[in-house]
Amino acid sequence: MQFLDQAKVYVRAGDGGNGAVGFRREKFVEFGGPDGGNGGRGGDVIVECVANLNTLLDYRYQQHFKAKKGGHGMGQNRTGAKGADVVLKVPPGTQILDEDNETLIADLTTPGERIVLLRGGNGGFGNAHFKSSTNQAPRRANPGQQGEEMHIWLRLKLIADAGIIGLPNAGKSTFLSVVSAAKPKIADYPFTTLHPNLGVVRIDGFDFVLADIPGLIEGAHEGAGIGDRFLGHVERTAVLLHLVDATLDDPAEAYAIIRGEVEAYGAGLEDKPEIVALSKADAVPEDELKKKARALKKAAGAAPFIVSAASGEGVPEVLRALAAQVKTLRGRAKTETIRAAGWRP
Repeated sequence: MQFLDQAKVYVRAGDGGNGAVGFRREKFVEFGGPDGGNGGRGGDVIVECVANLNTLLDYRYQQHFKAKKGGHGMGQNRTGAKGADVVLKVPPGTQILDEDNETLIADLTTPGERIVLLRGGNGGFGNAHFKSSTNQAPRRANPGQQGEEMHIWLRLKLIADAGIIGLPNAGKSTFLSVVSAAKPKIADYPFTTLHPNLGVVRIDGFDFVLADIPGLIEGAHEGAGIGDRFLGHVERTAVLLHLVDATLDDPAEAYAIIRGEVEAYGAGLEDKPEIVALSKADAVPEDELKKKARALKKAAGAAPFIVSAASGEGVPEVLRALAAQVKTLRGRAKTETIRAAGWRP
């Protein structure tokens, strides 16, 4: 399945229907009068978050969405029908931004959430609306109001509890494939991963979602390589797992490069808890591995985990460390929700 996490869309609400000019003319009715009905309201533009989507691919093939126009008013005081709404269905984690691609309009994270993005135009009044004691036969009716229109950006930020970052070929996809049922593409060349992958991890009876994003290189914040756009998919995580390739000549330098890109990106990623692990430990002699671990500890400020996805060495320890951070964040979020709702005995 193809993956798309950003799309520009044109949306327009429906115009209101026109009011009608009509008069009551019936046989044997002595006094008639105006009976033109009002126009119907135009349809709204609604964005809905649904659970069965995980990409914005649908908006690659259709970028224009227009709600239906309201029905015109008719004689006998008949009001026009309301125009049909248009509903844009998006996956959880989708942000709606204005045309400048910076102003946030809404952030839909929970399936079932809906937002009325644009309101349809009001229907025009028919001549029956203008009837009065001094104007008993009005011959005027209002046209319907035009619906609102705008261009919006849809930006998907996957919802995961933990995210994996690192240089290309650091072993991120291999690690995800070992600890979950995800099947990311794995190969021995850089940038094998071209879009984020999600996997559900279970450790000691606790489940959490782990995200693997394409590798970063030096200068990614300036567009080098794939760039840093995919870092948005780990903005919502509780903790970052930073994998550093143990086969590199200088793991400390590799760690510094990624940290520099994370700090240049911002968005709070630089302040997230980080677990550092030296991957591919099975491919390095033990004495050399200890030397590189000491250098990485000095650069990161904490002793790194020693991990080998191929042999399973250190994998449970890393998962338990990730799970502990996720539990902490979930507990904090639950407490804040209870406080916001107000505690009741």
